[in-house]
Amino acid sequence: MQKRSVTRRGFVAGGAAILAAPVVLRHARAADPFKIGLFYAASGPAALFGPTQKASAELAVEQINKNGGILGRQVQLLLADAGGPPAESTKTAVRLMVQEKCDLFVGSHDSATREALVGTIKARVPYIYTPIYEGGECAPNTYVLADTPEQQVRPSIDLLTKEKKVKNVYLIGNDYVWPRKTNDRVKQYLTAGGGKVIGEEYVPLGAPNKFEEAVTRIKGAKPDAVVITLVGADNVNFNRTFAGFGLDKEMLRASMLLEENTLLGIGAENSKQLYNCMSYFSSVPGAAHDAFKAAYKAKFGEKAPQLSIIGVDCFAGVYCAKALVEKAKGTKAADLMAASEGLTFSTATGPVTMKNRHPDKPMYLAECEGTNFKIIKTFDNVGSGEACKQA
Repeated sequence: MQKRSVTRRGFVAGGAAILAAPVVLRHARAADPFKIGLFYAASGPAALFGPTQKASAELAVEQINKNGGILGRQVQLLLADAGGPPAESTKTAVRLMVQEKCDLFVGSHDSATREALVGTIKARVPYIYTPIYEGGECAPNTYVLADTPEQQVRPSIDLLTKEKKVKNVYLIGNDYVWPRKTNDRVKQYLTAGGGKVIGEEYVPLGAPNKFEEAVTRIKGAKPDAVVITLVGADNVNFNRTFAGFGLDKEMLRASMLLEENTLLGIGAENSKQLYNCMSYFSSVPGAAHDAFKAAYKAKFGEKAPQLSIIGVDCFAGVYCAKALVEKAKGTKAADLMAASEGLTFSTATGPVTMKNRHPDKPMYLAECEGTNFKIIKTFDNVGSGEACKQA
């Protein structure tokens, strides 16, 4: 082997290369994208929400990337369909964790899928769950942005029992976790307000019937009000049939998941005496919301998907991811859970602050006027009623 002589110039060049190596590695790490897996309703009974979920998340990613990404890394959105059976979502989660090395998950889907994902993820990847839900989720490294029964159901039942003097209530919902557990809270608040349940029934998601038999039973029971925990097309079909029987003139309705897409489907002629309480309506006033809507329209144009709570929750989910990871300075579970307490992050209508891994937030009680929501009461900084510990 020929002996290689080392010149002063070669030594200096080599030393410079060694000194530069950490800089190269830092730049390589900065170029490595921060991967967020978005589980959303691309198919299934809740697919009408899918376009808004995807668009809202994409808007948040675009804004965050223009401002330096997350910890200096550009955000990459990995789309995952959560509209099918929970087992399909868990298979996708494993692939995203193992093959894609996904940094964080945001989920906007039903509670059965949430429970399955929590059991699969096992806190190895931070998981931010965003849509309306029944409460009680305190799994490690899981952060819930959803409206809870304390925030949503209590104001709705107070409206019925205290302001509208409702005594007898009929419950109808889909047959899965969220409607049943939510109705447990409905009964609790209803009893406290002096009311009672005189009928209760559940139907499978995506039921093919038009609810004639259910509405006939409600008509016979003669409640003062009906509390509805139906989702998507089922909510549309039920309310059309309800009004078709003329019951919209006789009884109040409070729907726990009634947003703009669903109300458009129900139709102006079928929305009389119909109420809801949620943290988002497209009619919410305020500068932050005006700016969000302007950015949304600028990105997606006149044919942008209809804004609704199931959709803009994904915008908040991505911004929560940024705030959480940057406060924790990484994705270590213990650091993230500690950082979540008192965390402030952006939503479509303005900043909110997280406590017990759930945010306090403003809530809006609305009455339907045709296919629009008229906000009749605003509640500031309503607590979630949840008590998740940091670890």
